[in-house]
Amino acid sequence: MEVVLGIDIGGTFSKFGLVDRTGWIHFENEIPTPERGSIEQFIETIHEHLLLSLEQLDRSFKIMGIGVGAPNGNYYSGSIENAPNLAWKGKIEFVKLMEAQFHLPTVVTNDANAAALGEMLFGDAAGLNDFIMITLGTGLGSGLVVNGDIVYGHDGFAGELGHVLAVDNGRQCGCGKRGCLEAYVSATGIKRTIFELLAEESVESEFRNISFTKLEPRMITSMAESGDPIAVKAFERTGFLLGRSLADSVAHVSPAKIFLFGGLAKAGKWIIEPTKKSMESHLLPIYRDKIDIVPSALLDRNIAVLGAAALIWRRLNR
Repeated sequence: MEVVLGIDIGGTFSKFGLVDRTGWIHFENEIPTPERGSIEQFIETIHEHLLLSLEQLDRSFKIMGIGVGAPNGNYYSGSIENAPNLAWKGKIEFVKLMEAQFHLPTVVTNDANAAALGEMLFGDAAGLNDFIMITLGTGLGSGLVVNGDIVYGHDGFAGELGHVLAVDNGRQCGCGKRGCLEAYVSATGIKRTIFELLAEESVESEFRNISFTKLEPRMITSMAESGDPIAVKAFERTGFLLGRSLADSVAHVSPAKIFLFGGLAKAGKWIIEPTKKSMESHLLPIYRDKIDIVPSALLDRNIAVLGAAALIWRRLNR
């Protein structure tokens, strides 16, 4: 059976799987994204895991190519460049290294662009020509689709919504700047908001018994559902900033829908409702009440792997 290898390189974990043309994932796995070591070692580790996994599968697959979603992945050059959430700095000639290791055609793009392609080929964006994908994981990524195509810009880096200015002279971001949207609207960002609120407010909260390293986004959602005031306020602040930035994006591309994906997107109404409220309040009137903000249809599937697979299937089918 013909399949492709889809790889999503995240700030915490890297996921990979074998995907056929219909979007069926025949196998998937994940490994920690290393905090140190060389990119060559990382690629060798994925190759070793893939070979070991193929030996354990009860059917044979013909791998046609590899699609990769990665922070600051450049579709044009095949490189990963100065990714703020990865250990490897500078310009990494990623596609060349992958093809040397795997001997398969390889394509790389921004992880959020890959997620947008996954939604377009296998999710609720099928038939939509204009939409935005927002990925809310360790960082914040965005994929812009206009007239049925991903917007890459002249250099391959269009759509970095996570690094627009959200707060003047605000929090330090992993990219080195201050006040980036990602520093507030991401799994890490909302955790920082929780602890800021604990310092600002004197209300009772279960969060006072949890350390920063133990806190996870799903815990914030659970506590919001049980009425914890710090959790509710954290989602309100997070949604306000995301909605305000999305209003700017709407003015640029006028999407029919905005999809949210990632751990923080699983909060559902707790993140969507304040985001929608803020976006609508900041929109030019001609755009109001036209754009839905919805969770990805693939939220419980591995959209990151599906998107990376869609990227290479698209290249192979042309």
